Amino acid sequence: MFRNAQKEDLDELIRLFTGAFGGTEAFAKMVMEQFAGFENVFAAQRGERLAACLCAVPVTLKEKKGAYYYGVCTDKEWQGQGIMTDLMRFAQEKLQAEGAEFAVLIPAGEALFDFYAQRGFQKAFAKRQLERKIPNNLWAVAEFDTITAKGLEALRKKYMPNSVMFRSSAYVEVLTDLYSGGLTTLSTENGYGLYFKRNERLEFIELFAKTDRDAEYLLEAARQKESVDTALVQLGRCQNLFLGEGALRDYGMIQFFGPDFDADDCYMRLMLDDE
Repeated sequence: MFRNAQKEDLDELIRLFTGAFGGTEAFAKMVMEQFAGFENVFAAQRGERLAACLCAVPVTLKEKKGAYYYGVCTDKEWQGQGIMTDLMRFAQEKLQAEGAEFAVLIPAGEALFDFYAQRGFQKAFAKRQLERKIPNNLWAVAEFDTITAKGLEALRKKYMPNSVMFRSSAYVEVLTDLYSGGLTTLSTENGYGLYFKRNERLEFIELFAKTDRDAEYLLEAARQKESVDTALVQLGRCQNLFLGEGALRDYGMIQFFGPDFDADDCYMRLMLDDE
């Protein structure tokens, strides 16, 4: 039987999620209750237990309604029996009936790109990764750790309106998770960035600016704060910063429920995926 999850399923959903992805029960509980919401979790039931689940977190892209599939997992006892294929078909039918036009996801491993391709998804939202030495600019200043969930949502709309966008409540959970993991944010009137300081390197998981020079200024301000002169920067394939630098790598996928629309100029990042 396939159905929407209920509050009474929480323990089973936590069991499935932590069994597949590890992590704490508290994180799994947050995913089900706050990030997705039970009304957006689909489950496959076999007997008294849940055999599989997926979260279909509401998102928009180019003013179209869609869903972000997260926490897609099947109990080990039921793997290889087609349950997830049927559950995804059930989810699509329900979502499409409610006006959704697409679903996006991020495969949890390289091998899963083929798995999802066989179920109607295609690669999208590739990202470009590059490493840069940061010049020492003593005059570079920025505001640090002032970006709120509402602020991040507004900045996304300003710098990349063709982004996969969560509802506001989901941005709260995303940013809370990032900050708890040591995230630092910085911003100027011409751009913003989000980064972690790891192994004497600044790892920028998001960077937007009006020009290359504005982006460089953000890196220089981060260097002044952290006393680190190397940055690893991840950019969306459609971003025009530092063109010609870095290497592309696959990241996300999209499935169209109806007619295709152009997603080549679209951006998807910071999806509670630890990247």
